[in-house]
Amino acid sequence: MKLPLYQVDAFTDILFGGNPACVVPLETWLPDELLLKIAKENAVAETAFFVDKGEKIHLRWFTPEIEMDLCGHATLATAHCLKTSLNYPKDTLIFETLSGDLRVSVQQELYQLDFPSRMPVAATLPSVISAALNLQPQEIYKARDYVLVYENETQIRSITIDRHFFDQINLDPGGVIVTAVGDTCDFVSRFFTPQASILEDPVTGSAHCSLIPFWAKRLSKTSLYAQQVSERLGKLYCEDQGERVLISGQAKTYSVGSFWVE
Repeated sequence: MKLPLYQVDAFTDILFGGNPACVVPLETWLPDELLLKIAKENAVAETAFFVDKGEKIHLRWFTPEIEMDLCGHATLATAHCLKTSLNYPKDTLIFETLSGDLRVSVQQELYQLDFPSRMPVAATLPSVISAALNLQPQEIYKARDYVLVYENETQIRSITIDRHFFDQINLDPGGVIVTAVGDTCDFVSRFFTPQASILEDPVTGSAHCSLIPFWAKRLSKTSLYAQQVSERLGKLYCEDQGERVLISGQAKTYSVGSFWVE
């Protein structure tokens, strides 16, 4: 069986920036075991698989290790693939997912993701995560992910992870966000996943489900510009809407091809 494969850099306006995701359109669903093998073979943080059902598009996300309940950059990549490569006629796409129906609106070169809000609450940091960090946070919160708040952007850029300790904890499907007020934007972040083949996710849309309400409250503003300061750098335009958050970004198609499975 020959299947199409698209690779898209999400949350960036340049190639080799943002977060790469693979997108695989399907006519019908393949076995989960095969989807996971394809994601592992693709060797990017997330592979998105979708089946167009007409009014809605059934969308699923797989890392090389597990199926995820929510993924922002691969959702953006899928919308970009549908609009630019597959000539999808509508400017609002409705994805049926494990996190409910997700809307993506296309506005010129921006893709606006309508995602659930996940306000983090005060928490205690597990000792193995603390031991893995070269710098300790000022504040600790948790929603799906741990949210560790630091003093400034310089600290965020300086953080290193000792995997000997970090990989002792299993947060599937969550991870660890480190964040601070930005130098040239409202806030910055980085995202790390224990026991994952890719330790640092370059840009994490789902993390902003927690970062947006947190920083909106902290900074007393509803519209924010964020950067995920990984080596590839991600740019996110954010809006807090109470129970929902809007996350907007651009995307660039890196490659279009195909692959074969038995």
